[in-house]
Amino acid sequence: MAIEQIKMPQLGESVTEGTIEKWLVQPGDKVNKYDSLAEVNTDKVTAEIPSSFTGVIKELIATEGQTLEVGAVVCTIETEGGATSEESTSEEVPAEKETAAEMPAAESKKAAAPAPVRDKGSKARYSPAVLKLAQENDIDLSLVDGTGNEGRITRKDLLAIIESGNIPTAKAEQAAPKAETAALAQNTAPAAKPAAAPVNVPVAVGDIEIPVTGIRKAIAANMLRSKHEAPHAWTMIEVDVTNLVQYRDSIKNEFKKKEGFNVTYFAFFVKAVSQALKEFPMMNSMWAGDKIVQKKDINISIAVATEDALFVPVIKNADEKTIKGIGREINELAGKVRAGKLKSDEMQGGTFTVNNTGSFGSIQSMGIINYPQAAILQVESIVKRPVIMDGGMIAARDMVNLCLSLDHRVLDGLVCGRFLARVKEILENMTKENTSVY
Repeated sequence: MAIEQIKMPQLGESVTEGTIEKWLVQPGDKVNKYDSLAEVNTDKVTAEIPSSFTGVIKELIATEGQTLEVGAVVCTIETEGGATSEESTSEEVPAEKETAAEMPAAESKKAAAPAPVRDKGSKARYSPAVLKLAQENDIDLSLVDGTGNEGRITRKDLLAIIESGNIPTAKAEQAAPKAETAALAQNTAPAAKPAAAPVNVPVAVGDIEIPVTGIRKAIAANMLRSKHEAPHAWTMIEVDVTNLVQYRDSIKNEFKKKEGFNVTYFAFFVKAVSQALKEFPMMNSMWAGDKIVQKKDINISIAVATEDALFVPVIKNADEKTIKGIGREINELAGKVRAGKLKSDEMQGGTFTVNNTGSFGSIQSMGIINYPQAAILQVESIVKRPVIMDGGMIAARDMVNLCLSLDHRVLDGLVCGRFLARVKEILENMTKENTSVY
């Protein structure tokens, strides 16, 4: 018999931690290699932790709702005859395990003692994600108490601080040494920093309290960060899509019969936006602190909602795809979101977001930018309205509002106005004669 460890996997190139949402096994359960052990949430995606071994669950080390860094042990499995040769070469025995086996009993007890609290004056090790978040929000890490292993500061710790609005900076703490000196003179400990006061919402009989899930917390943190960091500006144009509506309606039945899925208006809008982004590459940029990064690839993020969460899968290289190809990807990605099968890499790499708010009947809205992108375009509902045409005639036309939110650090009104004018031109000229879905 051998005891093997299952560790928190890395579910994305920038993911540094995950939250155990739900255990799918219990101690004593027999599992096979690759069986799912737990559901885990990150700020990117919801996924499952697979078993690396065949055996019996020995102990669940992590609890539901607990956030752990990548590489932290979440549970142990008892296997027969130890790991296979493939497993043993891919998993090295931790140095702590070898040392503990050779120690005398007294030394073992000393080693098992709780790790000391991290000394803020010492040189601590921080993950790249923690350092980046601290620099972007002017957080003094020496003043942060970590909740990670051995007091390490995690990304979740910093997101909680940002959300509270109580940012610990060196400037804010200049008076702290004096307070500590006075406390030591009286042989007492300095008073603890007051925590951010929770929101006091009265709960009456019949009210329903809904726990905030890990993915909802991640959405909230990213939206809050976007609003705090990016100076949002907003502009809107209206587009006459009568020709587009007639074209799409004339081909939709034949297209569905031939391809097996619906060609939606949204696919035409994404195609028009990706074409305009190619002509106005500054719109396809990101703020990076001391520089602006203009992205080469045009990867369109689209918002897909479920009953309790919002996911943003990405259509990669949208400018190189046909309307049919974009429509197929929209259909497949939306299906994966609703089936809970969306992969983490399918949510990464977005450079510009197009949101189909019109599917809910909205005619005007102001979206929050999908950080760190520089803009988000809301495609509103197509409605028939009376329009004064050339020559003064009034006609019923299919009209749609396009609402653009932009990061004013990166983009100005001139480039955004020209970009929207180009999107309008492309959409208004989408007819059967000059536009192919293939």
